[in-house]
Amino acid sequence: MSMQAVLIILMVLAAIATLTVLARGIITMARGKDVGGKQSNKLMSYRVAFQAMAIIFIIILFLINRPS
Repeated sequence: MSMQAVLIILMVLAAIATLTVLARGIITMARGKDVGGKQSNKLMSYRVAFQAMAIIFIIILFLINRPS
């Protein structure tokens, strides 16, 4: 398996993780169970981390495919 394929798979997994955490956060807020916001802040931190990972994988992919 090539490095590009691995990066694409990792990027897709990071995007799916971002979407999952985002949906869970929205559901938590809609139910109104997180009064103090502690769980919402934790989920937001995870979402930002997964988004950052996806962006880093995209940048690495661009750098690998850059014409010399």
